[in-house]
Amino acid sequence: MQRFRYIGMKLTPQRLAILDFLDGNTSHPSAEDVFQFVSKRFPTMSLATVYSTLAVLKKKGEVLELTIDPDKKRYDPETSEHHHLICLSCKRIVDMPSERRIELPERVIQNFTIVKSHIEAYGYCPACKKTITV
Repeated sequence: MQRFRYIGMKLTPQRLAILDFLDGNTSHPSAEDVFQFVSKRFPTMSLATVYSTLAVLKKKGEVLELTIDPDKKRYDPETSEHHHLICLSCKRIVDMPSERRIELPERVIQNFTIVKSHIEAYGYCPACKKTITV
């Protein structure tokens, strides 16, 4: 929670609850997921508060906005370079260490200076794999 202390916005109880929910969260929640959780404690909180808080956190580099789920944006408080495994059935997203690098041929990168990369691997999580035939 300390890492969020200097983000440059007023830390209201509602925003602190949002930050507390995100701190160490590995579920890659959507804004709606954050709202559903935090509104249990703060029933008068608006979804707009969640969106505006997430927008500030994204701008400050405190969360990553993931667009790997075509149905909704998801947020990742783990901002270090890493990759994602995505279940095609339940949409679960799992962090994968960034040790795996992709080598791109020079004819493709054409003198680009690559500073970071992100790999998305799609498949079926163990729970979904049991219920479907692949």
